[in-house]
Amino acid sequence: MMFRGKGMALSVLAVGTAAVAGYVLSSSRSEEPAARSRANLGARIVRPSSVPTGATVVDISSRRLDDIPGARRAITRAVRHDAREEWEHVTLERDGAWSIVDAVRESLPYYQGSGSEYNGVYVQYDDRIVVLDAIGWARLEEPLQ
Repeated sequence: MMFRGKGMALSVLAVGTAAVAGYVLSSSRSEEPAARSRANLGARIVRPSSVPTGATVVDISSRRLDDIPGARRAITRAVRHDAREEWEHVTLERDGAWSIVDAVRESLPYYQGSGSEYNGVYVQYDDRIVVLDAIGWARLEEPLQ
C-alpha cells in the first residue's frame, strides 16, 4: 500500500510540474505583442527655389510636429548632417508605428508632388527648408514563436 501511495504522489507531482511549465510558457508568449510595425521617417534639405508653388511651409516651432514621434529628430539630423543628397532616416519600431505614416500625411500640410517635386511636409528650419516624409512602407512583423 505504501508503494502505491508513493507512485501516485510521483505521478501527481509529474503532472503538476508539466501543467505549471505549460502555463508559464503560454503566459510568456501572450505577453509579447501579436505584431509590431516599423515606420521610417526621412528628412532632407532642399533649396528654397525647389519648394513647389502649392506647398505650405510649416515653421519648425509648430506644435503639430511634436505630435509625430521622430519628426523633430529626423529634421534635426537632416540639418546637422546637411542632408541635401540623401535622406536622413529615423526608424520607429513599436506597436502602431504605421499610424505615424498617417499622422505625417493627415495632421500636417502634406504636399503630394508630381514629377521631380518631393512628396512630404515642407518645414522652415532657420534659413533652410527641410522636407519630411514617411518613407518606405510600414511593415508588420510576426513574432517568432
